[in-house]
Amino acid sequence: MFDLALLWETRELILQGLWNTVWICFLGCLMALSLGLVLAALRLSSPRLFGYPVACYVEICRGTPLLVLLFLLYYGGPSIGLRLDAEIAGVTGIGLYGAGYFAEIYRGGFKSIPKGQLEAARMLGISPWHALTRIQIPQMLRLIVPPGTNQLIILVKESALISIISVDDLTKNATTIVNQTFNVIEPYLAVALLYWMIIELIARGGYALEKRLADRQPRHIAQPGDTAHAHG
Repeated sequence: MFDLALLWETRELILQGLWNTVWICFLGCLMALSLGLVLAALRLSSPRLFGYPVACYVEICRGTPLLVLLFLLYYGGPSIGLRLDAEIAGVTGIGLYGAGYFAEIYRGGFKSIPKGQLEAARMLGISPWHALTRIQIPQMLRLIVPPGTNQLIILVKESALISIISVDDLTKNATTIVNQTFNVIEPYLAVALLYWMIIELIARGGYALEKRLADRQPRHIAQPGDTAHAHG
């Protein structure tokens, strides 16, 4: 029988795990978004100098499980003089891991912008900075919001792995409750519900951002044939 009283009695442990999960995910995703943008900018600005190193980094992230990266940071770090708290190792692992994916998402967004627009901007005397901030970034953001939202959702769900390196997150605290009470269903259902609520917030935020950016997009872009229709 489902025991709601158990969840009430262990609410402090669950809420503490929720708080740790939220702030670690927030900082890890923020690091992934920022570092990914830097990597994409380096690769696009100087393909010969940074193209190969950044591509190697991306491929390593794609081919390495997050769990292995967390083990290397937390358990392997001290052997090379790098000692990180479990929470910091979790943030760093999520950030480094996610940056590889976001670098490709940013790069794909920039590459999708027609080159003719930048050539036209140069012909009109628009500076590279204004071309970047007024033409490239607004269009790139509209293109990357859906895949970026999906990647954030994946990162948050995979963050449950930080429990393996002793972080008192939702999953670890729920496991502690299971070990103490031998009730499996209630704690893990609570974890599933709380993760679902976090994911829903991210999904709805992504949808709202996508809609807002779409609303700011010019309703109509003049086409060569429009003039003929107008005069026809």
